[in-house]
Amino acid sequence: MAYSLFYAFLAFMVVMYFTPGPNNIMLLASGLTYGFRRTIPHIAGIVIGFAFMIAAVGLGLGTVFLAYPILQTILKYAGAVYLIYLAAVIALSGPTTPDGETGRGPMTFWGAAMFQWINAKGWVIVIGTITAYAAIAQFPINIAIQTLVSLLVGAVSTVVWVLFGTALRPVLTSERLVRAFNILMAILLLASLYPVVMDA
Repeated sequence: MAYSLFYAFLAFMVVMYFTPGPNNIMLLASGLTYGFRRTIPHIAGIVIGFAFMIAAVGLGLGTVFLAYPILQTILKYAGAVYLIYLAAVIALSGPTTPDGETGRGPMTFWGAAMFQWINAKGWVIVIGTITAYAAIAQFPINIAIQTLVSLLVGAVSTVVWVLFGTALRPVLTSERLVRAFNILMAILLLASLYPVVMDA
């Protein structure tokens, strides 16, 4: 293994996973609105779904996108539309009621896993991983290492962001404050569309 390149890849993954993006903003809002336990399927969907995406693209699915560039365009704009929808849902979310229910529950495992395929930041990470850090080991060992690192770093990152959201629950006690916070998260989620729009 090329250890210096591996450490560079690890640093890349930590920075990309922990910095704000659509996944982390949604996890923060979900932690506040629904709590940690109810957000676990969302966490698992992101971590497993994204690791699967790295493995699939690294093992050959990426050639399909090279052969049919229109698929990337379709995914990009489908992701933008879905992010706008999610931003609206988050903006309209209020605190949970005493019985723990709201009008809409947290994102499901499959919803979070499938979202990775239309997540613009996710594609930046995948392309950077598969191209810039391919030489960390021989194929297909390199893909296995990259997938494992994604699972580990992703698990830590997602848990941290949800815990940050749940830590705000005792602070944001009124419905008005929760709604204001969720509107702010929705605005940040919409701001994450900027790279998609600029790349149009």
